[in-house]
Amino acid sequence: MTMMDTLSNGLTTIKNNELRNKLECVITPASKLIGRVLRVMQQNGYIGEFEFVDDGRSGKIKVQLLGRINKCGAVKPRFPVKTIEIEEWEKRFLPSRDIGVLVISTPQGIISHEEAKKRKVGGRLLAFVY
Repeated sequence: MTMMDTLSNGLTTIKNNELRNKLECVITPASKLIGRVLRVMQQNGYIGEFEFVDDGRSGKIKVQLLGRINKCGAVKPRFPVKTIEIEEWEKRFLPSRDIGVLVISTPQGIISHEEAKKRKVGGRLLAFVY
C-alpha cells in the first residue's frame, strides 16, 4: 500500500477514529509536518496529548482524542493564501464564523488562521478542522 499524502492520511485516521468514539488513535507514518499540524489542533482544543513513538521505521504518533472533531482533512492542492484572503478560505472550508480552524504553513511556522491574521502573514493552506 503506497501513501501519497501522509498528512491527508493522518487526518483521515483521526476523523475515522473520532466517528467511532475511540479515545485514541495511531497515525503512521509520522512526520514533522503532521506533528506541527497536530500541535495547532491541540492548541485549539480539538485533540488531547499526542506523542511520537519510534518504531525503528518511519515512526508513529499516538493521539488522544477528545470527541470534539466533526470533520477534519487536508486541503489539496495546497493553495497559496494571502492575509487578506484568509476570510474567503474560512467561508469555503469552515461551517460558520468562529467555528473551526484552518492550518496554514507560513514563513513563521505552521499556525492557525487566527494567528496568521494577527501576525498579518500569508502562506499555504494545509488543513482544516472543526
